[in-house]
Amino acid sequence: MKVNPKDLKKLERMGVKTQNIEAQRVIIETDKERIVIESPMVTKANVMGQEVITIMGGETRTESKVEAKPQINEDDVRFVMEQTGKPENAVREALLKANGDIAKAILSLTEAQGS
Repeated sequence: MKVNPKDLKKLERMGVKTQNIEAQRVIIETDKERIVIESPMVTKANVMGQEVITIMGGETRTESKVEAKPQINEDDVRFVMEQTGKPENAVREALLKANGDIAKAILSLTEAQGS
């Protein structure tokens, strides 16, 4: 479905510049979900200096966003425990906060020790 060219001309006479965007997909992301609109009709307009994008139609689906946790390797846990002398639960927590980065985990555990 496209916007009628006559309607676009009327808008242009009123000072509204419009443009059709040949979009395949529009994705809107929130903190908790992702809204995917397939084959939408997208129009961009400039109204009094403000850019307005209108999305109409298309097939919509909602996907929940799952936050991927880093894989914590048992060998990494043992290594960091040996290097820092910290208990397993503290080491696992440090590795999770460091997204599995061993060097960052060791640094965070030893900096806390030095304070």
